[in-house]
Amino acid sequence: MKIEFFVKSFEELSSIELYKILKLRNEIFIVEQNCVYQDIDDKDLKCHHLMCLADGNLAGYTRIVPPGLTYGDASIGRVVIGSEYRGLGLGKQLMEHSVKGCKDILGESTIRISAQLYLLKFYNSLGFKEVGKPYDEDGIPHIEMVLN
Repeated sequence: MKIEFFVKSFEELSSIELYKILKLRNEIFIVEQNCVYQDIDDKDLKCHHLMCLADGNLAGYTRIVPPGLTYGDASIGRVVIGSEYRGLGLGKQLMEHSVKGCKDILGESTIRISAQLYLLKFYNSLGFKEVGKPYDEDGIPHIEMVLN
């Protein structure tokens, strides 16, 4: 399986790439996780979008969020791996590329995320540390985490 990572600003995304990103986010966050929320928000317009392609198919995605848009720090959001690509180690690679993107594109080394609580150990393994207490976000337990 050939794995590739690409980062593009919103303006650089083709209509097909945007469609595939929104479709994947919808499939996982809204349908699979049964979460009714407004996924398409104005933040997408100001973010960079990291795509993980497996043999040319969109397998995973994150958005790299500049400081001041969600938090005072840079952030990584909408972290998703398609169901058929789980268990291959792509999540770790996706996050490593996302952290690198925050540093290279935004010039930021402090990264703050809102992590689904069940993924706490995964994010800890990448160096993220919990900040505060768990909270509910759209019916799913989350915790704020920071990487310095």
